[in-house]
Amino acid sequence: LRLLPQQRYLQAERAEVSALERKRNILCCLITRILKVEKQLHIDNLVFRVIDACQKGELGPGLQFLSFCCHSVDALSCVLHLLNQGYLRRQEKRPHVLEY
Repeated sequence: LRLLPQQRYLQAERAEVSALERKRNILCCLITRILKVEKQLHIDNLVFRVIDACQKGELGPGLQFLSFCCHSVDALSCVLHLLNQGYLRRQEKRPHVLEY
């Protein structure tokens, strides 16, 4: 029995982590760009706009050629990340509406 060196597994894990980080960064930039234009948006509408932009490959300047699969969980995760970082905020009386 011959096992593959562990280093190959580590390299594969690093590549997967790097790909996930790039995807999260792109989604966070897209969310921010959408909310900069709209100023405020219902969280459901924001998620649908992010998914639509990903499917159409409309991710922003220099990224039009890039199209990747984006699920609502991905977009919501990035929204929560941006809320925790303080880039987005919820309206006080309508917490389902987000503002930039």
